[in-house]
Amino acid sequence: MVEENKNNKSKYIIDKVTRAIFLVCALIAVISLILIIGFVFYKGLRPFFAEGKSFTEFIFGTEWYPTSENQKYGILPMIIASICGTVGALIIGVPIGLLTAIFIAEIAPKGLSKIIIPAVELLAGIPSVLYGLFGLAVIVPWIQNTFNLPQGQSLLAVIIVLAVMMLPTIISVSTTAIKAVPKSYKEGSLGLGASHIETTFKVVVPAAKSGILAAIVLGCGRAIGETMAIILVGGNSVQIPTSIFDKVRPLTSNIALEMGYATQSHQELLFATGVVLFAFILILNLVISKLSSKEGK
Repeated sequence: MVEENKNNKSKYIIDKVTRAIFLVCALIAVISLILIIGFVFYKGLRPFFAEGKSFTEFIFGTEWYPTSENQKYGILPMIIASICGTVGALIIGVPIGLLTAIFIAEIAPKGLSKIIIPAVELLAGIPSVLYGLFGLAVIVPWIQNTFNLPQGQSLLAVIIVLAVMMLPTIISVSTTAIKAVPKSYKEGSLGLGASHIETTFKVVVPAAKSGILAAIVLGCGRAIGETMAIILVGGNSVQIPTSIFDKVRPLTSNIALEMGYATQSHQELLFATGVVLFAFILILNLVISKLSSKEGK
């Protein structure tokens, strides 16, 4: 009896210790997130509250010279470049990614799927800098020669590279969403005389709509947060793009290019750029949450 009580007590202690370890791990993740957000917002918002800089000029200004005597710190060209690059990548990447996911989930033979799925997973594991090097060595010269331009680094190169980079995310999440559609949906449609293709596009894809939209939003998040590849193919010129052949500098590129030598006010304005980027990512996460809640109903 005494030995049994000892065993129960030791199990109770082990259970308590295990719970404490899990709680500490969870708190580390939450505290890390809070510290990162707090630090970025503190550094990024300080110029506007402590130094009296204009937030309106920061968002809507078109010139970026934060180290000159007459400081210019407008990031509107970078915001537009980020939005144009992301939207353009979505226009190219979403149809290709969605059709690939449909092919893998509904049409491809099992043998072929076993080849395509690892290839997509491998594509997701390639470092972003290698995408940039590929774009610089292949896509940029192709654009330069095809359109007879003095230089191929441009918004078009950014769009193509981002479209390729978001494909693994869109394909993987969309494939999972399509495979999660109950078989009874397909069987009912086929039983009513619909063909396999009609069933796929009129029944299966609409039923997986929420998951597919979540895949698109996740792919958008990957595109808007990309840095290294864009630095190599974008041209890094601070200007509002009026053509897909113009050089651009998105928000992430601006931070990466100048943070290494920035000091004082210049550094804080780069953190403010990070705050704007964080706002974009936050909006995307809210959209994902809404889509996920709809999917669960």
